[in-house]
Amino acid sequence: MFGIGMPELLIVLVIMLIIFGAGKLPSIGAGLGSSIRNFRKAVAEPQTESEKSIPKEID
Repeated sequence: MFGIGMPELLIVLVIMLIIFGAGKLPSIGAGLGSSIRNFRKAVAEPQTESEKSIPKEID
């Protein structure tokens, strides 16, 4: 996973816990998850009609 091992993940988690506190971590995780989900959905959607009508350059 991006070359990050378990010790590095634990260090990042502890730093986030210190900075944001235990109460904010679930909302931060939910926001991150929903943004990733929306990004994947936008990438997977077919092109809209306006994007299809734009001619592509031919080499």
